[in-house]
Amino acid sequence: MKQNYCELPNGYLESINRGIQAVRNFRGGISMGGFPREEAVAKLKNEIETADAIVVGAGAGLSAAAGFIYNGERFEKYFGDFVEKFGIRDMYSGGFYPFPDAEIRWAWWARLIYYNRYVPAPKSVYKDLLSLLQGKDYFVITTNVDHQFQTAGFDKKRLFYTQGDYGLFQSVNPKIRKTYDNEEWVMEAMAAQGFIRDSENVFQPPQDGTLLMRIPAELIPRCPDDGSSVTMNLRSDDTFVEDEGWKRASAAYADFLRRHENLHVLYLEIGIGMNTPVICKYPFWQMTNDNPKAVYACLNFNEAYCPVQIEKQSICIDGDSAEVIKRLLCDRPAESSGIADSAVKTPNGSDESGNRL
Repeated sequence: MKQNYCELPNGYLESINRGIQAVRNFRGGISMGGFPREEAVAKLKNEIETADAIVVGAGAGLSAAAGFIYNGERFEKYFGDFVEKFGIRDMYSGGFYPFPDAEIRWAWWARLIYYNRYVPAPKSVYKDLLSLLQGKDYFVITTNVDHQFQTAGFDKKRLFYTQGDYGLFQSVNPKIRKTYDNEEWVMEAMAAQGFIRDSENVFQPPQDGTLLMRIPAELIPRCPDDGSSVTMNLRSDDTFVEDEGWKRASAAYADFLRRHENLHVLYLEIGIGMNTPVICKYPFWQMTNDNPKAVYACLNFNEAYCPVQIEKQSICIDGDSAEVIKRLLCDRPAESSGIADSAVKTPNGSDESGNRL
């Protein structure tokens, strides 16, 4: 296997370039799709059955459909003390809050990581999507960082998490280009705050609701290599560590696209908004435009649309992705239980994982 990962194709950069190309090309307006909802669902079901390959692009809307809600009742249940003391309104904005010290900041992050990375999804949408893709030659590119595809049983060789993983730390030392599993630390930090495991072994607030909003100083995570401070392995700027697994996954994605570029490909976009459209949405538009055999499908709540240039190759379905996927599963013809035999390999022939367990 090549050890110089700079020699591997960079699927992430290639996608960004396609997205930029799409921004320049698609200026003629948007369409909400040319089919009534029932017809659109039927057409998408047919495309899933007949496509040579399926490329899934998933965004935050898919995890929201799975029950990972960052505000409201779920947020109040696990972060009520932070709401009361700091006025934080949701999990996302809390990640940017200037907490007064590291003990409080890492108590926050332990909770956020645990309830969005190490707890099973409240709803079955990820498992339903896996069932829908059973027997198909697929690849998933996602901006989600909650690891739910692998938790649901997707083949890790067919996954590319572009923006990082809640389950990984990275050193603040720019010379250390590695990531570190944080599961053991998260469990210790949750227990240190007073969370108690329930009958299903899931941490819950104690009955009296009393929690420590900080962890002991000795529990503040450090880099195991040099003792430096760590931060989350989440893309926010150019300090994000693209480790060896990330680069293998990026190369596998590029190779999958290359091997199927002139075939009947379904680009299935689910729950992607306008925060980072240049990673999946815009590249999917461009690749559909470049291949007359390709079909673009968009499942989204109030944001299902396509450029008018590719309207005839597109299927847009507005609604709850979880409900649409369940509909697509109804009356699905029996398939073999395994995924298509064509193994996903990096260009050098390795079938090593591009993402961690």
